[in-house]
Amino acid sequence: MDVKGHGAIVTGGGSGLGAETARHLAAAGAKVAVLDLSGEAARGVAEEIGGLGLACDVGSAAEAEAAVAAAREAHGAARVLVNCAGIAPAKRIVGRDGPMPLEAFAQVIQTNLIGSFNLLRLAAADMAGADPLGEDGERGVIMSTASIAAVEGQLGQAAYAASKAGVIGMMLPAARELARVGVRVLTIAPGLIATPLLLNMPQEVQDNLASQVPFPKRFGKSSEFADLVLHIVSNPMLNADVIRLDGGMRMQ
Repeated sequence: MDVKGHGAIVTGGGSGLGAETARHLAAAGAKVAVLDLSGEAARGVAEEIGGLGLACDVGSAAEAEAAVAAAREAHGAARVLVNCAGIAPAKRIVGRDGPMPLEAFAQVIQTNLIGSFNLLRLAAADMAGADPLGEDGERGVIMSTASIAAVEGQLGQAAYAASKAGVIGMMLPAARELARVGVRVLTIAPGLIATPLLLNMPQEVQDNLASQVPFPKRFGKSSEFADLVLHIVSNPMLNADVIRLDGGMRMQ
């Protein structure tokens, strides 16, 4: 699918993977709505790319519905959705202070898993009602961001790994259901990407982590994630799959 002239929505678009994805989509000619919990960050990226910046808690039904409606009003029904919004707090199930508060687990699930489904359901409804494009009759493509932690979660990642495993788990039934209306659904599972979360760690920690990547021995780049997004959009045979972007890394 050619995104030129079509609407796209990127959640978590105020920074990191989402911001770079928004930039790449805009450079390809898409009309991008940037959603982020921080309205200021969303508007900053949107101003840079000539898009629409909106404050949105992806875990809120009302806020997501309002944001998708605003994006539709500005750009028409989105043909591309990229779910990048997420949180990754580290907390052990049983720590020095006792068991993990249930609210801490629920918050991660609410943002990462329910938030991804929340935007998926809304964007899919708009795509299903849009006119088909091209000879295949495609109406749109939805990509959510998981993590290799979904299958190889480390200590302190029970909530994060569970949320990302859920993102992977809902992908296949969503792809099967939406195939009848020409909407593709995929998941990208990054490894270690050079976002502020990693780059703010001590250099010796960064070096140790990067050494665990077989090849290339470095963190991935946000631009490499965004390049993959654009390739998925352009390649109609990519559907119902999880694509790892990790340099061959398997978490210890």
